[in-house]
Amino acid sequence: MHHDVIVLGAGLAGLAAARDLAAAGTDVLVLEARDRVGGRVEQTRTPDGRTVQLGGEVVGRAHTAYLQLAGELGLELVASYVAEPGRITRSTPEGLSAGEPPHWFGPGDMTRHEQLGKEFAELAATVDPADPWSHPDAIALDRLSVADWLRSRHAAPAVVRLWDLGQLALAGGSYERISLLAALRKSAAVPGTGDYDYDNWEGLRLAAGSATLAEVLGRELGPRIRLGSPVAALDIRPGHCTVRLVTGEVLTAAAVVSALPVGPLRSVAVTGVSDARLASLHRQRQATAAKFAAVYDRPFWRADGLNGLSEAEGVLGSTWPQNEGVLSALVPPERYGVLLGTPPHLRTPELLAEMAVMFGEEALRPTACHLRLWGTDPWTQGYVTQWPPGEVMAVGPLHGTHEPPFYVCGSDQWVAGYMEGAVRTGRAAAEEVLRRG
Repeated sequence: MHHDVIVLGAGLAGLAAARDLAAAGTDVLVLEARDRVGGRVEQTRTPDGRTVQLGGEVVGRAHTAYLQLAGELGLELVASYVAEPGRITRSTPEGLSAGEPPHWFGPGDMTRHEQLGKEFAELAATVDPADPWSHPDAIALDRLSVADWLRSRHAAPAVVRLWDLGQLALAGGSYERISLLAALRKSAAVPGTGDYDYDNWEGLRLAAGSATLAEVLGRELGPRIRLGSPVAALDIRPGHCTVRLVTGEVLTAAAVVSALPVGPLRSVAVTGVSDARLASLHRQRQATAAKFAAVYDRPFWRADGLNGLSEAEGVLGSTWPQNEGVLSALVPPERYGVLLGTPPHLRTPELLAEMAVMFGEEALRPTACHLRLWGTDPWTQGYVTQWPPGEVMAVGPLHGTHEPPFYVCGSDQWVAGYMEGAVRTGRAAAEEVLRRG
């Protein structure tokens, strides 16, 4: 059957693109490999009705595309964990501390840390997030890791350690292996204080859970979505694109919008697209990470003046309260192999033991736990974008652009991933398809 547009992937990007295309009267079909919509957003509920989010969870006050779409769908946004009162916990092999400064800081470290945050923000202001390649020092900035830049600015090892701990908490990979240009580009896209403004990036969440947005879009699109339909091959030709499913079924369309994550996209045989574009797409990386959620009867950590937020050097990189009595946690790429090497029946007990070190023995007694290995999920193969030194220039200015009738979108095609990137690029791809007719 022939369609105007076929969208590959029913994550937030694909759904957002398909919604706008359908609203304009386009005959659009969405193909999704999984048996559900949402991609990297997924949620479940506790018996008492609390939402437990298993993937992408929070958005920022500066995430305008996501906020606009949520508003159009009538979905309520509330403050996230960022507004939670109490002290952050930091856990390292040699100690534990709550609040500021971290227990490994010495005299002058906090002052230098704050100064470097200002210097980073000033340098980020010189980068155009839509065109970082045009920066006069783009090559040099891209070759340098963030950690190397910190050392070049005379940051003490204690300060570098804090910056790295914060980066690992986001599950994007160590600052020892993140391009300075990539980090500056991310900061320039959502300006704020220091290298990461939590309120602007993570200050809000959907009251009903992030997967609700995907579920609402899925209901709107209805029969335009085909689940359980992984794609094996694409042939892109002007006015006549061919999509072959793994079952051998062949579909055709005037245009194709790929909303597949970069990992799964590498498994699709693509012809009719320039070698340069495929090389750029195939060069992109995602951080392999896992998300863990532990459900408790109550937020017991508050009794000790803690907010449930932590940064840690165990297998867990971070925790935060996602809902009343529910703690989220991330396992960053550098520790993902340790988690995979742990016998499956021991993974949850060992992660809970790390939480107990930070929050007390009650952390060992959740009513339920959920672990999602996003890094090795076949339809995801990662969690957020990852940009090692040299990769911004290697991927190049084709990043996030289109080669009609082949269009791309997804969190990977924005500056730094996130649900904002999915919605923003999905809607932009639909707009470009419609503009070109």
